[in-house]
Amino acid sequence: MAFGSSPLYERAAAASEGLSSTVTSSISSYVRRRDSTYPTFTALARTAPFNSPFTKIAAASVAEGDKWDSRWSHDPPHTNSYYAQCMVGGALACGLTHAAVTPLDVTKCNMQVDPKKYNSLMSGLRILVAEEGAKGVWKGWLPTLIGYSMQGLFKFGLYEYFKDMYSTMAGEENSKKYKGVIYCLGSASAEFFADIALCPMEMVKVKVQTSPPGTWPIAFGPALAKMSANAAETRFPFGSVVPLWSRQIPYTVAKFYFFEKAVSLFYTHVFTEPRESYSKNAQLGITFLSGYAAGVVCAIVSHPADSIISQIGKAENQGKAISKIASEVGFRNLLTRGLSTRIIMIGTLTGLQWWIYDTFKTMAGLGTSGGK
Repeated sequence: MAFGSSPLYERAAAASEGLSSTVTSSISSYVRRRDSTYPTFTALARTAPFNSPFTKIAAASVAEGDKWDSRWSHDPPHTNSYYAQCMVGGALACGLTHAAVTPLDVTKCNMQVDPKKYNSLMSGLRILVAEEGAKGVWKGWLPTLIGYSMQGLFKFGLYEYFKDMYSTMAGEENSKKYKGVIYCLGSASAEFFADIALCPMEMVKVKVQTSPPGTWPIAFGPALAKMSANAAETRFPFGSVVPLWSRQIPYTVAKFYFFEKAVSLFYTHVFTEPRESYSKNAQLGITFLSGYAAGVVCAIVSHPADSIISQIGKAENQGKAISKIASEVGFRNLLTRGLSTRIIMIGTLTGLQWWIYDTFKTMAGLGTSGGK
């Protein structure tokens, strides 16, 4: 006798069918009772019985005719925790990379300030080492590390925040249509605040790096104290913020816009499979190449303002108006003096920044950036 036709099997099947019917009926009854006793999430959000920001956001997002919110369109969603993690990644990316290329930065600043003496990258490095020893090319590394960590914290974290804010303001359809404009607005807004955070340490760094040996303290503590004590002359702590905005806002707009576009081009025309199908190392390689390409553009568009900032640190320029300094140096010199060194430095720097930032995001489970 087949097992499926045995009396025991038939009784078990009947019992199972009865049990299934009972369970289904009980669940349906429970759901009806629950819905009549507790309001659904939609109803709760619409009535908004609490005054918390979360409830207001929820009410806005689920009500009829609700407004699309960019933060919840991502995977993972862009919560405050996401922005905080992006801030940490940005601080690491900018602080570590700028500190690592201090020798290039010292040489570049001196080429801008004294081009006759420091007429090329290699000869400039040799002169600095000959006159001041190996420590001469590393002077200013600590204010560089502190200042650019603060800048990176706001630059990357606030970029993600402002990009979502402007996308939400534009709406789902327009945020896709005008994606490039949103990249530019988000990065410019973030950099405005990032430069305020950077400015005090940038002023200390430039003064330490461009002052003739023996005329200004090299150690961070004494250099900072002297900058503060001579604030009337040095314009510390925010005397360079306008030139910084002039340099950094165009730089950052180019950095984020061209990075986003480069990543998009890579995944559209070269790596045409879904991004998630590629290994993390491959994705991070695309991040680095996109960042390096963006960095070359950044160096060119921001170089004149960078030259002005270096000139401000010269003793003979103390108290001069920025416009007077610019006219004395000449636009051509502002545009070209030290540019090749800066292209090498900023290209490498920007590629490494994006790589470090995306490595941190990948480790945190947030995925890689760009082109979205």
